Amino acid sequence: MSSRLSKVKALCILKFVEITVNLLVLICVGAAQASVAGFTSLGGLGLGSFNLNSAYSPFEGTELQEVRELDMQITQMRAPCVYSGVAFSLTAAALTLVFLVVGVKPIHRLKPGLLVGECAFNLLAAASYVAAVGLYLHFVSQVNSTESCKRRERLYARRGYTSMSCVVQGGDAAVGLFGVAAACLYLASFVVCILAVRTVRAFRSHAAKAQYSPSSSDRDRRSRSDHAGHRAPESSRNVQALATLV
Repeated sequence: MSSRLSKVKALCILKFVEITVNLLVLICVGAAQASVAGFTSLGGLGLGSFNLNSAYSPFEGTELQEVRELDMQITQMRAPCVYSGVAFSLTAAALTLVFLVVGVKPIHRLKPGLLVGECAFNLLAAASYVAAVGLYLHFVSQVNSTESCKRRERLYARRGYTSMSCVVQGGDAAVGLFGVAAACLYLASFVVCILAVRTVRAFRSHAAKAQYSPSSSDRDRRSRSDHAGHRAPESSRNVQALATLV
């Protein structure tokens, strides 16, 4: 019985960790966008050493205007990747939370059909995360290979800022790392879920056999005969009392 419960508990623990990793992916997607958006772009969230409202700026005149335009272009080119990453991680976290809440039940109340659906979701989530990480890094590499990115890199490097280089940044690498970790977690959940389905089915089969076994039928007959035996003396005493009254 303890081994059966351990599989269900392991599945719940994995679900909790998966939700945490999904939220980390969400945070990293936003942080990656903020770190490469540029100091003069609204996507940079004003976290750089200067912004549009700053009193000091190393860029002046037409160069400042060019940097603003390039920052905005890079931000807009990366926007679909950011929106897709946020939507994907939030959806995965929400569905995982649903399965976690629904799955927190005693083993005799778990339905095999629900577990089969959870297994399918785990396998789909693992495959989707692998594909999503590949597409994310491919899209980021395409943006980094554009002439706008290279031109902006040269402008920032001329002023001593090397963080705007056209390579995969730390935030993007973190998105890929946590995405792969999430895929591994969902794959592990798929394996544990298959074992949990077998456990629940075996438990239900054992309970059904115990309910309709000959020994249980004998016990039921003995209990009914005992009740009948107790009722017989009571009925005879009632008859004697009635005869006495008559």
